[in-house]
Amino acid sequence: MMKKISKISVITIILGVCFSCTNKVKTAPNNKTSEQPNIVFIISDDQSWTDYSFMGDENIETPRLDQLASESLTFTRGYVPTSLCSPSLASMITGLYPKNHGILGNDVAYDRVEDKAKSKENRAEKYKPLIAQFEKLTTLPDLLKVKGYLSFQTGKWWHGNYKIGGFDYGMTHGDPNRGGRHGDYGLEIGRKGLDTINNFVDLALEKKKPFFLWYAPFLPHQPHTPPKDLLAKYKKKTSSEQLAKYWAMCEWFDQTCGELMDLVENKGLAENTLFVYVCDNGWVQNPTKDTYMKNSKRAPYDLGMRTPIMYKWKGKITPKMDTESVVSSVDMLPTVLNILGIEKPENLPGINILDEQKLQKRDIIFGEIYAHDFETIEKSLYYNIAIATPYKLIVPDAEIKKEEEIQLFNIVEDPYEKNNIAETNPKIVAQLKEKIATFRAD
Repeated sequence: MMKKISKISVITIILGVCFSCTNKVKTAPNNKTSEQPNIVFIISDDQSWTDYSFMGDENIETPRLDQLASESLTFTRGYVPTSLCSPSLASMITGLYPKNHGILGNDVAYDRVEDKAKSKENRAEKYKPLIAQFEKLTTLPDLLKVKGYLSFQTGKWWHGNYKIGGFDYGMTHGDPNRGGRHGDYGLEIGRKGLDTINNFVDLALEKKKPFFLWYAPFLPHQPHTPPKDLLAKYKKKTSSEQLAKYWAMCEWFDQTCGELMDLVENKGLAENTLFVYVCDNGWVQNPTKDTYMKNSKRAPYDLGMRTPIMYKWKGKITPKMDTESVVSSVDMLPTVLNILGIEKPENLPGINILDEQKLQKRDIIFGEIYAHDFETIEKSLYYNIAIATPYKLIVPDAEIKKEEEIQLFNIVEDPYEKNNIAETNPKIVAQLKEKIATFRAD
């Protein structure tokens, strides 16, 4: 299969020259790369904030991500706005909350019928307007054209062809008639090697261009099919087949991250490359079934929304383990723009996390959970979330989740959100609800 990836990558790169990206930003490229770092986004897929050695897990071994964390400005209290992959990834590439970029869930509500081919057709038709809408948004690849960057998409990508996101090159064709839904050929990256990325980096070097790489492999996401040696290793640690497979997948993902960092190092690019690490949403493995626990993925709890977020630029960003500051994946885009001296669009809610004053002044971030198969915001909103340390407020929608109660947690003292303190703290609940109302009106 390695040869298959190489063939695809060559075709992609050759044909990519013919593909013009959406013309959202008209600029002349700047070929000076000495102060323009290459940018690599590493995005885990379905992994809880707890599931790393450096975050305290006693079973899962993640030596390469531990190394990255030690060499980065690492925020252990990072968050994504929503605990589902498609809207979460859309926030990373646009810098917007789901209510603003319009990707609320994984699918627009469609008729799911017994005929699988017909179901796929129904899904594709319903999703078309969303892709057209998303194409009008300004993404990070669009903005990087100001500085002459080449951009490359690999791994998870839900919004049709990679060009929809402004990428110059990519692995995802997005054709529903050929299985295009959430990544298609892109999902082979990592699981079947990094040849495609290697070819793209060589192209960028040949063209003497800085590059942006979107590495969002289908890892540790199901199917949990780890290499035999890793599975055997973790079977010795647990009697649960499901846990052993998931733990092995986490280390497999870690290995691919190491391969990617080594690739950059071996090409002499390590000192001029900015690495940004994040996970799209959490996952707590059910020890008896091949699925997740309901307090993780798609849930409003930290096991679904919290993630370490890391920024590494050797010699430029001072490594630090920040265990107190709260940051969000919506900060990734404005932080990159600030590093490159690109003006931040006014509609972006995130901050430059390298600005210590702004980081210290920030008093709140938000989250929002919608239906997997969504319609409008009004019909599909499940929860609003406000995080203002040490407090986190979860407000269920008054109509859709009317049977549920408001929950308030002290997430510093109670990181696993066991003790609902809403009833004894009505003033805090009222204050955070007011801020949520302002957030929703914006």
